[in-house]
Amino acid sequence: MTHSKQPPLPCPTAILWDLDGTLIDQTASILRCFAEVITEMGYSTPGESAIRRSMGGTMAETMALFVDEAKLDAACRAFRARFPEIMFDGLIVLPGGPELIERAYKARIPQALFTNKHGETARQVSRYAGFSKYVPTCIGSGDTEWHKPQAELTNHVLAKIHAPAEGAVIIGDSPTDVAVASNAGLHCYAVATGAHSCEELLEAGAIAAFPSLPELHPSISLP
Repeated sequence: MTHSKQPPLPCPTAILWDLDGTLIDQTASILRCFAEVITEMGYSTPGESAIRRSMGGTMAETMALFVDEAKLDAACRAFRARFPEIMFDGLIVLPGGPELIERAYKARIPQALFTNKHGETARQVSRYAGFSKYVPTCIGSGDTEWHKPQAELTNHVLAKIHAPAEGAVIIGDSPTDVAVASNAGLHCYAVATGAHSCEELLEAGAIAAFPSLPELHPSISLP
């Protein structure tokens, strides 16, 4: 259901937040970095839409769609070297996220940032955007041997914030986030602020989908 038909959603026991496309739009620098690295590796520069639609998994998974296996490790190293230099260029904190994070914090609902972005990069972004004030736990790629949507990672994150899977939700913008919920027994509240529409997210299995976080606000029940 979209927000116009959605009855109040139950108060979550915990909230796992996706980062890219949900709380922030860092697309400009990410697309630029992928395009630069792929081109430098000797391949044709991919279109922005092709890169955008492939995001949601790990950086290496996206890179592997454009770079041959023999060059993949070198391309990933090049991305990690280049991205910190441009990572804040054009970064946008999406509307509604800070307000909902603070609202959940005041309601004493455990929260974590939960992303396939490189862990240290994600924590730098969280500090830059002000999320870390209310959500100190931020787990990303490289922090464990797992990545989204593996249930082992979800369970690890929930253990970090001392929260059960039952009643917990992930708020995200991609089918990967829906798969996280499906694999670990959570619900997914989806927002179409990334590369996927409400209809696509509902088809993937989200229990509710909204055009943006401000439209999720009235439906999520918090004390």
